[in-house]
Amino acid sequence: MKNTILTKFTICGLMLSSFYINAQKTTLEVDASKTITKIQPTMFGLFFEDINFAADGGLYAEMVKNRSFEFEKPLMGWEQPNTKRSSMNKESGSAVPINLAADNTNFCRVEINNDKGYALINEGFRGMGVKKDAKYNLSLKAANPNAAIKKIIVQLIDKDQKVIGETNIIPNSVQWANYTAQIIGTQTEAKAKLKITFEGTGTIDLDMISLFPEDTWKGRKNGLRKDLVQLLYDVKPGFLRFPGGCIVEGRTLSDRYQWKKSVGNVEERKTMMNRWNVEFSHKQTPDYFQSFGLGFYEYFQLSEDIGAEPLPILSCGMACQYNTGELAPMDELDPYIQDALDLIEFANGEVNTKWGKLRLDMGHPQPFNLKYIGVGNEQWGTDYIDRYKVFEKAIKAKYPKIIIVSGSGPSPKGEHFDYAMAELKKLNAELIDEHYYESPKWFRKNAGRYDNYDRKGPKIFAGEYAAQSVSGANPNNRNNWECAFSEAAFMTGLERNAEVVQLSSYAPLMAHEDAWQWTPDMIWFNNLQSYGSANYYVQQLFSTNKGTDLLSITQDGKALIGQHDLYASAVKDTNSKEIIVKLVNTAASNQDVNINLKGAKLGSKGSMIRLVSENLQDENTFADPKKIMPKQSEYKIAKGSQQFDLPPYSVTVLKFKIK
Repeated sequence: MKNTILTKFTICGLMLSSFYINAQKTTLEVDASKTITKIQPTMFGLFFEDINFAADGGLYAEMVKNRSFEFEKPLMGWEQPNTKRSSMNKESGSAVPINLAADNTNFCRVEINNDKGYALINEGFRGMGVKKDAKYNLSLKAANPNAAIKKIIVQLIDKDQKVIGETNIIPNSVQWANYTAQIIGTQTEAKAKLKITFEGTGTIDLDMISLFPEDTWKGRKNGLRKDLVQLLYDVKPGFLRFPGGCIVEGRTLSDRYQWKKSVGNVEERKTMMNRWNVEFSHKQTPDYFQSFGLGFYEYFQLSEDIGAEPLPILSCGMACQYNTGELAPMDELDPYIQDALDLIEFANGEVNTKWGKLRLDMGHPQPFNLKYIGVGNEQWGTDYIDRYKVFEKAIKAKYPKIIIVSGSGPSPKGEHFDYAMAELKKLNAELIDEHYYESPKWFRKNAGRYDNYDRKGPKIFAGEYAAQSVSGANPNNRNNWECAFSEAAFMTGLERNAEVVQLSSYAPLMAHEDAWQWTPDMIWFNNLQSYGSANYYVQQLFSTNKGTDLLSITQDGKALIGQHDLYASAVKDTNSKEIIVKLVNTAASNQDVNINLKGAKLGSKGSMIRLVSENLQDENTFADPKKIMPKQSEYKIAKGSQQFDLPPYSVTVLKFKIK
């Protein structure tokens, strides 16, 4: 009997011993008695670029594509299913005096010979998202020179041509006039179109045909898509970088982004081809243009709305070096430099200045309090450094407090990177932008990238990064869980090095389900829905728990940067009175972690937020948008060390209340 009992205990002991051998034990020391450095409020932010239909067809809530007939092919996006009775005209061809802007000279002349047969249909941005009982505000310009057209009928139709909303306009002016009406959706449809028909026979001229949901962000007329801005707001970003990205540079200098063409009256903003329309052979979108309805004023306003510092990036007189690499000669840089100086005046100037008055006229008398400006995007070589010097001198001479962001090129290593970093350090550059699109393994391996950066040298802006499941610019890249938790591992390194790294942002930010060019992306949307990827929730976890003071967290006196596949960072938040520890387990097995907190008296309760998924290939989708989401729980704080079991492939945020 004794032998039997002993045998059972022996077996249990062996099993228990085996379990603890398999479950890695790690003891971490958090020193809350000493602040290493302050965490910048800008530590985690957002990078917006008009790629993947992120602006027109996305964040900018306009539903009509090519509303002003200014695309390269003026009737692109418009169908005439029965017959071709419309023509494109410019101002000189109008039968009545018109006052169209210099950058919006096209209009559509429709000749109706049979009022029962003609229709003009707009296809929207891969369709139009219409919701049952929602209100949609229609506006258009029309001239009815002979008063021959009695009525303009405007309908929303579904994929089967069924009418799902209707209104009409009486064009009672022979001159150009603005008309408005409202359509209420009678059913939900993701691929609706806008159909225009007429009563009467004769000629009518049309322009700026526009449709917006009434329910926009903050209820602003002709504003931004509410669900997408909400996702941005929920990140609580420290900054918003705009408008790009390579879109800043242009393929040539003539099609670079020029901020002055994106402000003022929306009707007067010049439509341009988007540089991403045919950039990649795997996903060409020749109907991708920029209306600039979402322009620099709207970017500044959006930054203010979501509590983010605005961070505009401007051309330095160099077109994209992956395209033409066209250079503005050094003695012809003045217009580019003046653009930078004028932008600062637009953002911060008194209302009696030229550009400050424009801000006032657009509805924002108070300054936007701009603190940062970027010179160039991903330029490299001596040509960039030479131009940066001129910009830096001019900006600092007039606005010495503005912080200038410089660039280190498109890669995190190599000849161009090394040259830029060496030269910018000699110039005492304030903030250097680094970009990396690399494998998940690279992100895990480089979590200690900034551990040995000079604490007295330039500060770092990790301005564009994303783990690539396949390789850069590959259409098979996925927003899978391995990419997301690998980024989290890397971000613990960004946070641990807050003495050096002051800003960081994932890229790209948004992608339309039916019109993307680049993957992976942080937020996905179609005409009706939107969701955050697993990468989005990693960013949100770090941004909403960044704290105010960096603390030391070590194992045997060393930072945890991948030992036993574990990564960690720790901060204190003096506002919420919490110590926050972030732990990333990249192993395929559970790990036991003991946390010893020194220098702080803890309360009785804490909270845990966790992101976890068993499958490396798991991702959020339209069918399952919440597959990987943060889950929060509370726990009792124990006396002495705090013990936690970390599941495989998990990101855990622990929050300890301080007495």
